[in-house]
Amino acid sequence: MGLRFPLFRNLPKDRSSTRTIHSLLDKTRASRVLVVLFAVVLLLALFFTCITPNLSVEKDVFVGVMTGHATVEEILTFVDEVEDYINLVIVSDLNITRNSSALYTVFDNLYDRGLYFIPFMSLLEYVNDTNFFQVAKQRWGKHFLGVYTFDEPGGKQIDLAKHRPVNNALNYSDAAKEYVNAVAEQGLLRWAGNFNMTGNFTIFTSDYALYWYDYVACYNTVFAQFGWNHSRQLNTALCRGAATAHDSDWGAIVTWTYTQPPYIESAEELYRDMVLAYDNGARYIVVFNYPTNITEHGLLTQDHLNSMKEFWDYHKSNPRPSEHPSETAYVLPKDYGYGFRGPSDKIWGLWEPDTLSPIVWSELNQLIVSHGSKLDAIYEDAKPEAKQRYKQLFFWNGTTLIAD
Repeated sequence: MGLRFPLFRNLPKDRSSTRTIHSLLDKTRASRVLVVLFAVVLLLALFFTCITPNLSVEKDVFVGVMTGHATVEEILTFVDEVEDYINLVIVSDLNITRNSSALYTVFDNLYDRGLYFIPFMSLLEYVNDTNFFQVAKQRWGKHFLGVYTFDEPGGKQIDLAKHRPVNNALNYSDAAKEYVNAVAEQGLLRWAGNFNMTGNFTIFTSDYALYWYDYVACYNTVFAQFGWNHSRQLNTALCRGAATAHDSDWGAIVTWTYTQPPYIESAEELYRDMVLAYDNGARYIVVFNYPTNITEHGLLTQDHLNSMKEFWDYHKSNPRPSEHPSETAYVLPKDYGYGFRGPSDKIWGLWEPDTLSPIVWSELNQLIVSHGSKLDAIYEDAKPEAKQRYKQLFFWNGTTLIAD
């Protein structure tokens, strides 16, 4: 659906096709033109096809922090505190990520510690080094996991916030198409014109709505936001279902709960959320932190850090089963961009709830009560092989399918 961005890959080598092309080239100028045109078509097809990077990283799960500290010293001081119970750092402050000298210093230090890392890079303020991604691949290898960009595209759309992808649409299908095209262009395609990139790398974001369409737009990994009073299990079902259907990874990030101090949930709630994400199969489990005058660590108290350490021990002592954790899926109608924060949430941020909204809200929540962590939510235009992963499918129109 819509425009897709290739994260650069080589054309497959087919010797028989190569011999055929050489034969044609030897015949006439017209045939040369045809071959060139054919090659261009192939390249364009690849350019607008989403691929999944081959990370070849042996870690079963990445546990880490998104740090908003604005200086190299502050970041590394914080990492000194937590490095024994994390393996991932996301650097989110643009004072660091748009300054290649500072970013290289931070990432070199994290690499020497054996940690993995991701920079947040703004669409408008790029790192001042067009060779950054080439350097990253050569310098840090698999420890450089990719880039986080265009934060909360689905949330911006549902809440009609600044930089929302779509301002108006004719209908739900048009909104879906316009959203995918806009997110691909804003979050992904713009990188091609600003960096010299080699190899495959992962594009990350976090969101609280429209996860399915983030993956369609070609994000490789989306973190479901655990915050406010939103249902963790419902957002897990939506994000994990979208990732599963698109053969991608997913994660969870614990973020804001309050608009005033302490801003973030309690240490006990943090531990429960991290365990919930892990037991539900999240590949990435991240805690958001931001420098404040609340504690010397930012948002996080020593109790929060203790909970993170406790979770680190939990995940080390409780290896996850290899099978997919979900067995049942609730199947939503195609192009139905509903926000899922209540029966009266908007659709694509452009329309008020319709007659179906309270029905899908109620049915999905009832299924979460009865199936818990075994439930995903997907859309009816998912590929057949994605639907075949599940033992039971409950459709929005009342149809139920049970596998043989």
